[in-house]
Amino acid sequence: MQSSLELGSRNLPNYPLRSIAVKEARDELTDYTIYNELSTADGSQKSRKAFAELSEMERKHYEFWERFVGSEVIRPKRATVYFVLLAKRVLGDSFAIRFLEHRERTTIKEYESLRNSIPENDKGDFGQIIEDEKGHETRFAEQVEQSYIKYVSFIILGLSDALVEIAGIHAGSLGIYNSTELSGLAGVVAGAAASVAMASAAYAQAKQGFQGSAGLAAGYTGGSYFVAAVILALPYFLTRMMIVAISSSVLAGVVIIAFVSWYNAIMSGNPLGRDFGRFAGIMLGATASLFVFGLAIRAVFGIAV
Repeated sequence: MQSSLELGSRNLPNYPLRSIAVKEARDELTDYTIYNELSTADGSQKSRKAFAELSEMERKHYEFWERFVGSEVIRPKRATVYFVLLAKRVLGDSFAIRFLEHRERTTIKEYESLRNSIPENDKGDFGQIIEDEKGHETRFAEQVEQSYIKYVSFIILGLSDALVEIAGIHAGSLGIYNSTELSGLAGVVAGAAASVAMASAAYAQAKQGFQGSAGLAAGYTGGSYFVAAVILALPYFLTRMMIVAISSSVLAGVVIIAFVSWYNAIMSGNPLGRDFGRFAGIMLGATASLFVFGLAIRAVFGIAV
């Protein structure tokens, strides 16, 4: 995968902006390469057209910075290119653009700080680049937004509820029964029952003006809930050591929360730390408190398993 713009730049004098221009040119060339690849990848004609237009914009941005890099050979960041192409295949076109849009926020701040360093004759072109960066990914993301995006909130609902409820059930059951197998089984059974209840609630909610399929909304909610419940229960069937089982289950929950928070941050623009801290704190708090509660129940009723 070789970019047609991966060329040595013109042999110009070393401007004061040279070191900055090399970095910015590499970033713009990386974005150009990504969009160029996406424009020829599998997808709808609408998506490919949007990616082609974005590719052309990034090419112009690269050519602007090329003016200042002298004889430096500019190459794209291949790791970033491969990551976005993989994310596009797994998570869809909308996520790929939103991810790149997320990166642009830092770029815009950098560009704004460079306004006074740009030569007077180039300030007009530089101003247009800033305007492009401020809005073009957002506009195109809305154009290629895929149908499954509207169901993401239902998936997050199922996952977040399962992580709190099932983690708490496991911990409480572990405190009562002192058995990893019984704790894992309690989580699976509770997860199956709760996934049906969550799916029914999501179906009823979707019927109230949701612009999509109520059946799919229910399926995504219940399915994500049950999948999360099974993942959290799995460690309890793989070991008899309580500390290993509960630690592994909690770790799996934290990983899921981190992924969901990251995905939501990219798609919605919300800060990553806020969602992650809130959900992780609730899950860990519920796990600890219900484990203590389970121990208390066991002590009070003299349960021996």
